[in-house]
Amino acid sequence: MMSSVGTPSFDQLSIFLAVVDAGSFAGAGRRLNRAVSVVSYGIANLEAQLGLALFDREGSRKPTLTAAGRALLAEARTIAQGMDGLRAKVRGLHEGLEAEVDLAVDVMLPADRLGRVLRDFARSHPTVSLRLHVETLGAVAALVLDRRAVLGISGPVAAGMDGLDRTTAGSVPMVPVAAPDHPLGRMAQIAPGAGRDHVQLVLTDRSRATEGQDFSVMSPRTWRLADLGAKHALLREGIGWGNMPLPMVEPDLVAGTLVRLAMPDHPGGTYRFSGVWRRDTPPGPAASWLLAQFVQLGAGDREEDGFTDL
Repeated sequence: MMSSVGTPSFDQLSIFLAVVDAGSFAGAGRRLNRAVSVVSYGIANLEAQLGLALFDREGSRKPTLTAAGRALLAEARTIAQGMDGLRAKVRGLHEGLEAEVDLAVDVMLPADRLGRVLRDFARSHPTVSLRLHVETLGAVAALVLDRRAVLGISGPVAAGMDGLDRTTAGSVPMVPVAAPDHPLGRMAQIAPGAGRDHVQLVLTDRSRATEGQDFSVMSPRTWRLADLGAKHALLREGIGWGNMPLPMVEPDLVAGTLVRLAMPDHPGGTYRFSGVWRRDTPPGPAASWLLAQFVQLGAGDREEDGFTDL
């Protein structure tokens, strides 16, 4: 019966991988700046620890992997990559880099912009974990104030909240829309006040930050929703009319599944974003990088005339 398998050291695994990648013991020695005898000794010790021959050294000057060596190669690479990640994270912590960033963003933020920033963040900060919260209205700023997020990309309601610092981070056009078979959608010209006669779908706040407040609500008949995707779906079903971020509904406007309403008293406008953080807890290097990207991309936004709230 075979005795228990020993535990190889990380140095032994590094020598094993260097031999595989260099194709020879001498090449591994040059890569590791070690004598060939040290490399050979390290492989011999590793084979002794595992009780397996990893290289076939007979009949060729070039060591070739045995079946056992090939079977263990992927595991050895995984361990080496994990150790590289650990070292990188430790270096980042020594340099003040966060181990994790909690980011809260407004649901109105265009999805392609969010995706672009987070894709670049993953590439530039591979050791930093990210926790993403997507919220509506005042809930973004509330997460920051409650210390559940270190950085928020919030809508305009954050402007009046104490304890927060903020910087401009772009905007998105908002437009009133309805399904083409909705009464408002069938009107070529909509009379002032006509929106009051129909159900308006209104996005609501999951937090208490805007409790009792309405933003750009003109109809006494409302359905309140805390999810922008649900609002989008109900608009397409013709249940009511409402304001939506233009990038989200542009495909519908092109396909004809929604129409933009020409409402003289409710033409749409601009929903402005701000990067927000607690005044007593400024963002660290990784969070600051995220903020700078949102600010830079938002600088090119074109604003439309009209209201500035939802």
